[in-house]
Amino acid sequence: MRADADLSLGGQARLVSEFLERLDLVDVTLACNDWGGALLLMSEGRDQRIGRLVLAACETFDNYPPGLPGKTLGILGRLPGGLALAGQLLRVRALRRLPMTLGWMSKRPIPDQIVDGWLRPVREAAIRRDLRKYVSGVKSANRALLAASAGLTDFDRPVLVAWGPEDRVMPIEHGRRLAEMLPHGRLVEIPDTYTLIPEDQPALLAAEIRDFVAEDRPE
Repeated sequence: MRADADLSLGGQARLVSEFLERLDLVDVTLACNDWGGALLLMSEGRDQRIGRLVLAACETFDNYPPGLPGKTLGILGRLPGGLALAGQLLRVRALRRLPMTLGWMSKRPIPDQIVDGWLRPVREAAIRRDLRKYVSGVKSANRALLAASAGLTDFDRPVLVAWGPEDRVMPIEHGRRLAEMLPHGRLVEIPDTYTLIPEDQPALLAAEIRDFVAEDRPE
């Protein structure tokens, strides 16, 4: 990204909004996992092109940075060389299952080739700079997320809230509360999964999304 790019949580939400606008997409089904930016799209009035939402184990309310992995990343982002060190350490595959890394993000080990692909960009200084900008904006993101969560009752389109009852990073209580606050929210609990539902239970999540979109389509 450009050096002056806004990579805060709000900035990322605006990037998504601009993406939909530039491609002139309408009635979009936006699916988010492990990211609370969709709530900011709603609260900032940037949701006109969104027809329905899927919120799968997302940051919400006061859960930012989320859980032990999020807090660990936030600390490393504030330390000189912390993100470079993290990238090097996570090349040791045994360390990926620790609670403060990916051990509480997915219930079962993520294939090494997938994690390798996630980590490869972190070797570049420019990417680490961008990541540091994001993780260092904890206070402003926390305030923005709290404010956005308070305005959920105004969103008048269908929302599927998908959550794992065993999630240690995104509490199931947040998913239930989120679904109750949304006028057209519906909660589905995905068994045998933690936060990264697309990795732990991709088929179950895909089936729920398929049914959700079909229900909202006219015959």
